[in-house]
Amino acid sequence: MKPETLNFFEKVYEVAKLIPEGRVTSYGAIARYLGAVRSARMVGYAMNGSVGKDVPAHRVVNRKGLLTGKHHFEGTNLMQQLLESEGIEVIDNQIQDFKKVFWDPSKEL
Repeated sequence: MKPETLNFFEKVYEVAKLIPEGRVTSYGAIARYLGAVRSARMVGYAMNGSVGKDVPAHRVVNRKGLLTGKHHFEGTNLMQQLLESEGIEVIDNQIQDFKKVFWDPSKEL
């Protein structure tokens, strides 16, 4: 990977570490916060590569509140289980009351 890609990933990890327990954000919200509006997919790639980096990747979902990254977690429902352990209700891979639990780094930081 190019150094600038790794640097972007580190910035993504720093933002993800700030997501409060019991809240979620989206790939796009992190990209917007970092000034890379069209880079939501790159944020997703960063989350996929966050294993072992103490990053709460389970708190990052798509813009509709779907657990689109769940297949990158060990086990069948680990992402959902982690979210539910923080009080977030998930039904059919969809976060319930998404707007209520959504954390926007552009407004919170």
